[in-house]
Amino acid sequence: MIRSQRATADIVIERDGSVVVRAPEWADDDQVARIVRSKEYWIYKTLAEWRDLNAAAVLREYKNGAAFLYLGRAYRLSLVDGQDAPLQLKNGRFLLRRELVAAGDARLAKLAFQDFFRAKGRLRLGDRVRYYAPKVGVEPLGVEVKELGHRWASCSPGGKLHFHWKCMMAPQTVIDYIVVHELCHLHHRDHGDAFWNEVDKVLPDFRERKEWLRRQGAALEV
Repeated sequence: MIRSQRATADIVIERDGSVVVRAPEWADDDQVARIVRSKEYWIYKTLAEWRDLNAAAVLREYKNGAAFLYLGRAYRLSLVDGQDAPLQLKNGRFLLRRELVAAGDARLAKLAFQDFFRAKGRLRLGDRVRYYAPKVGVEPLGVEVKELGHRWASCSPGGKLHFHWKCMMAPQTVIDYIVVHELCHLHHRDHGDAFWNEVDKVLPDFRERKEWLRRQGAALEV
């Protein structure tokens, strides 16, 4: 359970399947327990859906011809020699230095993809934040692309936006939804009606984008 300065309680199923209760500081444990009990059916139903969706999670291999996602499109992988950059996208293919997987250890290859998506994300996500911030009517203090575990993005109390590097594997329409979602949290910290109304003002089709992320998010993996 996470307590913060918020008006209402909120229950979410995170990307790793954990159930997180975000409660106002003024709510005592008994009040929070009653809220959780009232949402039991929704929690079990949503967890069952999460298990079904994540059963199709993709385990990618770092070998010639393997497919990796970038901005919603799949690109084939080629292992190459004599390349300065660990990983680059060129002529419609991901080119990965062969020695990064030669020892059979995938950690260096995965790190190369993470660094690639972080670098691309700093540019693209920064641009999209600058585009949408005036439409939402907020002024975020900065943008950072990093490893966020089971969260797609977060908004710090000081107004800085953090995005998971895996966002760069999603289509642009879904990236825009994630950006607008976090910008609207600068108005409303919870996921109440007022928050979703703010999202709807900017992205009237946000439900379709949100549903894509719910169904396809498990495939955004390297």
